[in-house]
Formats: sequence, structure tokens, C-alpha cells
Amino acid sequence: MRTVKRTPIRNRLDLTDARQVRTIKKRLGVTEHELRSIVDKIGDSIAAISKEVDAQKLIRTGNLGAAVASNSHAEADLKAATVSKF
Repeated sequence: MRTVKRTPIRNRLDLTDARQVRTIKKRLGVTEHELRSIVDKIGDSIAAISKEVDAQKLIRTGNLGAAVASNSHAEADLKAATVSKF
């Protein structure tokens, strides 16, 4: 009996898929523990995970102003997109 291979959802991280976890860890430069804690914190969206990793790197390097500015731009874009829908 053959098993059907599921097609992964490209914008979501499946923590049970070792290959996908390894790829994302390597691409973002984080450990598995850091990746799992970020997923627990914000969810499994790969875009959101990437933004969180970038923000954490900026905070670690002391460039907090850029992280805050980047986050405020993202919030403004989200508000604009939400307002335009209605």
C-alpha cells in the first residue's frame, strides 16, 4: 500500500517535517530551540518567523531604533490594508 505524500504549505512551517525545519534553521541562522520558541510565541507563518528573527538580531546588535522603525512601518502597512478592505 502506498502512502500519499502531502504537499507542504509553502508559507507555513511544519515542525514535524525535519527537512523543512533544517532548511529554515539554516536560512535564518537560528538553533532549533530558538526556532521552536519563536513558533510558540508568534505562530507558524514563515514570514512572521523571519521578521521576528530579524527583529531579535537587531535588538542583539543594539540597533533597536531600526527594529522599532521597521515594526512601526509594518503596523502602518497592516492598518492601511485593513482599512482599505472595508
